[in-house]
Amino acid sequence: MPKNLLSSLFLFILLLPSNAGPGIKDTPFVQEYHQAFPLGISAEANDVRTILVDSRGKVWAGTKAGLYILSDKTGKWEPVLDTENQGPVNDLFEDANGNVWIAAWNGLYRSVDYNTEKINITNSPVAVVNRVNNEILAIGPEGAWKLSGNKWTTKELHTSRALRCLIDDNNGGFYLGTGKGLYHKTQDKLSLFRNEEEILSDDVYGLDFSDQGELWIGGLGGITVYNTKTDKRIKSYTPKEGLSDIWVRCIQKAPDGTMWVGTDLGITRIKDDSCSLRHSRRWLLSDKVRDISFDKDGNAWIATARGVSAIKKRTMTLARKAAYYQQILYKRHVRKPWLVEKCRFRIPGDTTTWEPMDDDNDGQYTGMYLAMESYRYAVTKDPIAREHAIKAFHALKFLQTVTETNGFVARSVIPVSWNGMADRNEVITGRMWADRVTKNPRDKKVEKHWRKSKDGKWLWKGDTSSDEITGHMYGYLIFYDLVADSVLRGEVKTHVKRIVDYIIDNGYVLKDIDGTHTQWGVWAPDYLNDDPDWASERGINALEILSYLKLAWHVSGAEKYQAEYEKLLNKYHYRDNVIQAKSVMPAWRTYIDDELVALAYPALMLYEKDADILNIYRTSMRNWYEACKNDDSPFFYYTIDAFLGEEYKLDRSLFFLRDNPLDLIRWRVDNSKREDLTLTHTPILEDIQTSRLVPPGERGIMRWDNNPWAAVRGDGGKTESSGVYWLLAYWMGRYYGLIE
Repeated sequence: MPKNLLSSLFLFILLLPSNAGPGIKDTPFVQEYHQAFPLGISAEANDVRTILVDSRGKVWAGTKAGLYILSDKTGKWEPVLDTENQGPVNDLFEDANGNVWIAAWNGLYRSVDYNTEKINITNSPVAVVNRVNNEILAIGPEGAWKLSGNKWTTKELHTSRALRCLIDDNNGGFYLGTGKGLYHKTQDKLSLFRNEEEILSDDVYGLDFSDQGELWIGGLGGITVYNTKTDKRIKSYTPKEGLSDIWVRCIQKAPDGTMWVGTDLGITRIKDDSCSLRHSRRWLLSDKVRDISFDKDGNAWIATARGVSAIKKRTMTLARKAAYYQQILYKRHVRKPWLVEKCRFRIPGDTTTWEPMDDDNDGQYTGMYLAMESYRYAVTKDPIAREHAIKAFHALKFLQTVTETNGFVARSVIPVSWNGMADRNEVITGRMWADRVTKNPRDKKVEKHWRKSKDGKWLWKGDTSSDEITGHMYGYLIFYDLVADSVLRGEVKTHVKRIVDYIIDNGYVLKDIDGTHTQWGVWAPDYLNDDPDWASERGINALEILSYLKLAWHVSGAEKYQAEYEKLLNKYHYRDNVIQAKSVMPAWRTYIDDELVALAYPALMLYEKDADILNIYRTSMRNWYEACKNDDSPFFYYTIDAFLGEEYKLDRSLFFLRDNPLDLIRWRVDNSKREDLTLTHTPILEDIQTSRLVPPGERGIMRWDNNPWAAVRGDGGKTESSGVYWLLAYWMGRYYGLIE
């Protein structure tokens, strides 16, 4: 058999999925997403108090400014009442005949076939309206009115006048929630519940029945659940049971039986005693929720303090979700010369105002994008994936050649015309520097962040970190093995050798053009083994440099790289350093290191032939798994699954990929205000984190170098994630057979 054929066969066997078991099938699932419907007229119009989706699918919004209906044709809100009668609307109800009743500031209205007229019973405010015992009952601070047949009668009720909610008890009477307790009116008597043993508090805002016929009563303190046959409290939902906020403003049962609870901190959904939360601008125009109504498809329409939000549902597969993210990526996240990362918005959250931006880690994240497209090509053979991978490789190559050096790599490049770059060139005075270096002796004095390219078209950024080089090398490895033809492999070989030779020749540091190493570009034994200020990087940086050398040997076959590799392993004890590549000391721990070990392991696990050394790396990976096993990271889990040949957390990986929001805008998500969580300083000592890992849909958009336990994340919608973090995990899972 020819030698080149043997080599190709060996490479093919190495790159076969190492996970022997079957993956999890990509079956359809329900994906939620948010659509915003601000009224856009005034702050008072956006102050929505009540909402109704009628039986014909029309959406009604009762606001502080008046009553509006959402037009099917224009998608805009149109006023229902004339200017004279527009004013605060308190409640909406649709009867069995499809007529909509409106409890307003100046009386009661009825809409028949969308023709609205005032009912001539009162000019005083009506607070609540509903069907009770097949009759219409309207109640306001000054009285109650009942429609029996075609006749209105006035009723006197000896209840609190702080009227909040009204519901038929389905037995000839009704429950009335007020600011001074819960009233139950039967044919025989009027009962009041407001004592602590009866109800969490007497400040009641919401009422609805569960599928089990229990009455859920919401208000200050949480939810009290009643057995309606006995009018006895049987259980409660408070932060202890998973309620995010004790200020309950409304309760509505969804068509599937889930109880949706509107609070001052979003919506808690409760089913089978399990709670989930929808809050932040990702899901709601305001966390202050006043009312909820459901359409025939089960979509929730929500009245908030800043407009109407709809939380809708669509059935998707992960493959369709990947295509959706891919579309966003190509539309807003690729910039010349084919670098991929975040974009920013001139108006927070407004995707029509997007513009490209630079990032310190453009090289690393474009390297991860390169790997993602390479995996995608290997799975699908899509020529577009190959084309984009080639473009990303050449962009990363350009980050080196633009520096006009024999191996230094720029962090990023931008057109020379840009003015909005990060980290402008600066002047650091002696006093400023003395203060900085005293606090951090490893700091580096960098005043000139950006330099002009030789052709005058680009500005390139220096002080490149070890993270950047690791991201580059990871991308080159996957690209070389899965995409590149012989010509491109020659390019990868020359390029990788150039960078690795530069690092070796400068004593295992990344030397900037000022003649000194960059702040973070250090892999040398005298730093990692002997300098106490580099102790926290000992394991991870040792793993990184070994992976660079193994890649250089893999693409070139040159024994010099294997010799350097063995020297670091044996003479300088890097084999001991990498056993605990991931530091678990709380003060040293970061998720940047988790991401970096995930990028460094593949070259070592694929191309190390010595069984003893390979066993060291396997032990190192298992130690890493012990550190990250509770983090629900499919990228980490799939890396471990693929290269250890074992199945870890496939179900949790699938859950993350499904639950991750469609909206990649980096809205600020603040879980520090939730009353169902406590704050802690674990697993990372310096971060404020939540006591429980909340699902992806309840936390901010993240990358794999972010702490998933962080209590607060996001920038208020100023930027959008490229989605590469999700896509890389997905296509890696597909390639290794972890997702069928």
